[in-house]
Amino acid sequence: VLSNDLVINMLKSSYGTCALVSEENKDVIIIPKDLRGKYIVCFDPLDGSSNIDCLASIGTIFAIYRKTTDTEPCEKDALQPGRNIVAAGYALYGSATLVALSTGQGVDCFMLDPALGEFVLVDKNVRIKKKGKIYSLNEGYAKYFDPAITEYLHNKKFPQDGSSPYSSRYVGS
Repeated sequence: VLSNDLVINMLKSSYGTCALVSEENKDVIIIPKDLRGKYIVCFDPLDGSSNIDCLASIGTIFAIYRKTTDTEPCEKDALQPGRNIVAAGYALYGSATLVALSTGQGVDCFMLDPALGEFVLVDKNVRIKKKGKIYSLNEGYAKYFDPAITEYLHNKKFPQDGSSPYSSRYVGS
Protein backbone atom coordinates (compact mmCIF):
# COMPACT_ATOMS: atom_id res chain seq x y z
CA VAL A 1 0.00 0.00 0.00
CA LEU A 2 1.58 3.25 -1.17
CA SER A 3 0.29 5.38 1.72
CA ASN A 4 1.71 2.90 4.24
CA ASP A 5 5.11 2.87 2.53
CA LEU A 6 5.20 6.68 2.48
CA VAL A 7 4.40 7.03 6.19
CA ILE A 8 6.88 4.31 7.17
CA ASN A 9 9.68 5.81 5.07
CA MET A 10 9.07 9.32 6.44
CA LEU A 11 9.04 8.11 10.04
CA LYS A 12 12.10 5.90 9.55
CA SER A 13 14.10 8.77 8.11
CA SER A 14 13.06 11.19 10.88
CA TYR A 15 15.56 9.75 13.39
CA GLY A 16 12.82 10.17 15.98
CA THR A 17 11.22 6.71 16.06
CA CYS A 18 12.31 3.30 17.31
CA ALA A 19 9.20 1.28 16.45
CA LEU A 20 6.18 1.67 14.19
CA VAL A 21 2.81 -0.05 14.38
CA SER A 22 0.68 0.21 11.24
CA GLU A 23 -2.83 -1.05 10.66
CA GLU A 24 -1.46 -2.38 7.37
CA ASN A 25 1.32 -4.53 8.89
CA LYS A 26 0.91 -7.73 10.88
CA ASP A 27 4.08 -7.16 12.92
CA VAL A 28 5.68 -4.16 14.60
CA ILE A 29 8.33 -2.44 12.47
CA ILE A 30 11.62 -2.04 14.34
CA ILE A 31 13.71 0.90 13.13
CA PRO A 32 17.39 0.15 12.34
CA LYS A 33 19.76 1.20 15.17
CA ASP A 34 21.48 3.89 13.09
CA LEU A 35 18.12 5.64 12.46
CA ARG A 36 16.56 5.06 15.86
CA GLY A 37 14.95 7.64 18.14
CA LYS A 38 12.87 7.32 21.30
CA TYR A 39 9.27 7.32 20.05
CA ILE A 40 6.79 4.64 19.00
CA VAL A 41 4.21 5.69 16.41
CA CYS A 42 0.97 3.75 15.94
CA PHE A 43 -0.98 4.72 12.83
CA ASP A 44 -3.49 3.94 10.14
CA PRO A 45 -1.95 5.45 7.01
CA LEU A 46 -5.20 5.89 5.11
CA ASP A 47 -8.22 5.49 7.36
CA GLY A 48 -11.40 5.40 5.30
CA SER A 49 -9.63 4.21 2.14
CA SER A 50 -12.65 2.05 1.30
CA ASN A 51 -14.58 5.34 0.96
CA ILE A 52 -12.40 6.84 -1.79
CA ASP A 53 -14.78 5.80 -4.57
CA CYS A 54 -17.69 7.69 -2.98
CA LEU A 55 -15.66 10.83 -2.12
CA ALA A 56 -16.06 10.40 1.65
CA SER A 57 -13.42 11.68 4.05
CA ILE A 58 -10.10 9.88 4.31
CA GLY A 59 -7.08 10.60 6.42
CA THR A 60 -4.17 9.40 8.52
CA ILE A 61 -4.67 8.78 12.23
CA PHE A 62 -1.81 8.39 14.70
CA ALA A 63 -0.73 8.14 18.33
CA ILE A 64 2.82 8.67 19.57
CA TYR A 65 4.30 7.06 22.68
CA ARG A 66 7.72 7.52 24.30
CA LYS A 67 9.74 4.32 24.71
CA THR A 68 9.85 3.59 28.43
CA THR A 69 12.39 0.74 28.58
CA ASP A 70 16.11 0.47 27.90
CA THR A 71 15.75 -2.81 26.01
CA GLU A 72 15.66 -3.32 22.26
CA PRO A 73 12.37 -2.02 20.81
CA CYS A 74 9.63 -4.62 20.56
CA GLU A 75 5.86 -4.96 20.27
CA LYS A 76 5.45 -4.58 24.05
CA ASP A 77 6.75 -0.99 23.80
CA ALA A 78 3.64 -0.07 21.80
CA LEU A 79 1.23 -1.72 24.22
CA GLN A 80 1.02 1.21 26.60
CA PRO A 81 -2.12 2.71 28.14
CA GLY A 82 -3.66 5.73 26.45
CA ARG A 83 -2.61 8.00 29.33
CA ASN A 84 1.00 7.54 28.09
CA ILE A 85 0.28 9.08 24.68
CA VAL A 86 2.68 11.96 24.02
CA ALA A 87 0.79 13.24 20.97
CA ALA A 88 -2.10 12.08 18.81
CA GLY A 89 -4.09 13.35 15.91
CA TYR A 90 -5.21 12.94 12.37
CA ALA A 91 -4.63 14.42 8.96
CA LEU A 92 -7.77 14.86 6.86
CA TYR A 93 -7.33 14.91 3.08
CA GLY A 94 -9.80 16.53 0.71
CA SER A 95 -10.37 19.93 -0.84
CA ALA A 96 -7.96 21.11 1.86
CA THR A 97 -5.52 19.25 4.10
CA LEU A 98 -6.15 19.67 7.81
CA VAL A 99 -4.15 18.28 10.73
CA ALA A 100 -5.74 18.08 14.18
CA LEU A 101 -3.07 17.58 16.85
CA SER A 102 -3.07 17.14 20.61
CA THR A 103 -0.03 17.00 22.85
CA GLY A 104 -2.16 16.69 25.97
CA GLN A 105 -2.95 20.40 26.30
CA GLY A 106 -6.04 20.60 24.09
CA VAL A 107 -6.49 20.13 20.36
CA ASP A 108 -5.18 22.53 17.73
CA CYS A 109 -6.00 22.43 14.00
CA PHE A 110 -3.61 23.35 11.22
CA MET A 111 -4.45 23.83 7.54
CA LEU A 112 -1.94 23.28 4.76
CA ASP A 113 -1.35 26.54 2.92
CA PRO A 114 -0.30 25.42 -0.57
CA ALA A 115 1.20 28.82 -1.37
CA LEU A 116 3.52 28.63 1.65
CA GLY A 117 3.97 24.86 1.67
CA GLU A 118 3.41 25.01 5.43
CA PHE A 119 0.72 24.18 7.94
CA VAL A 120 -0.90 27.26 9.49
CA LEU A 121 -2.72 27.28 12.84
CA VAL A 122 -6.41 27.88 12.07
CA ASP A 123 -8.17 26.76 15.26
CA LYS A 124 -6.70 26.68 18.76
CA ASN A 125 -7.92 24.66 21.73
CA VAL A 126 -10.87 23.11 19.88
CA ARG A 127 -13.82 22.10 22.07
CA ILE A 128 -16.90 20.02 21.48
CA LYS A 129 -20.14 21.81 22.36
CA LYS A 130 -21.79 20.55 25.54
CA LYS A 131 -25.10 20.34 23.72
CA GLY A 132 -25.89 20.17 20.05
CA LYS A 133 -28.79 19.47 17.70
CA ILE A 134 -27.17 16.74 15.60
CA TYR A 135 -26.71 13.04 16.32
CA SER A 136 -24.58 10.58 14.39
CA LEU A 137 -24.72 6.81 14.37
CA ASN A 138 -25.21 3.93 11.98
CA GLU A 139 -28.92 3.23 12.26
CA GLY A 140 -28.43 0.14 10.12
CA TYR A 141 -27.77 -1.59 13.45
CA ALA A 142 -30.92 -0.25 15.12
CA LYS A 143 -32.34 -3.73 15.66
CA TYR A 144 -29.40 -4.39 18.02
CA PHE A 145 -29.80 -1.18 20.05
CA ASP A 146 -30.69 -1.31 23.71
CA PRO A 147 -34.35 -0.25 24.13
CA ALA A 148 -33.22 2.83 26.09
CA ILE A 149 -31.16 3.99 23.08
CA THR A 150 -34.11 3.42 20.74
CA GLU A 151 -36.35 5.47 23.05
CA TYR A 152 -33.74 8.25 23.34
CA LEU A 153 -33.43 8.49 19.53
CA HIS A 154 -37.21 8.54 19.13
CA ASN A 155 -37.43 11.43 21.61
CA LYS A 156 -34.75 13.36 19.68
CA LYS A 157 -36.48 12.79 16.33
CA PHE A 158 -40.02 13.43 17.58
CA PRO A 159 -39.78 15.77 20.58
CA GLN A 160 -43.01 16.03 22.59
CA ASP A 161 -42.15 19.46 24.04
CA GLY A 162 -42.53 21.37 20.76
CA SER A 163 -38.78 21.84 20.30
CA SER A 164 -37.07 21.22 16.97
CA PRO A 165 -36.04 17.65 16.21
CA TYR A 166 -32.38 16.71 16.06
CA SER A 167 -30.74 16.27 12.67
CA SER A 168 -28.82 13.15 11.72
CA ARG A 169 -25.38 13.14 10.08
CA TYR A 170 -23.54 9.93 9.31
CA VAL A 171 -20.92 8.91 6.78
CA GLY A 172 -19.96 5.27 6.97
CA SER A 173 -19.63 4.06 3.42
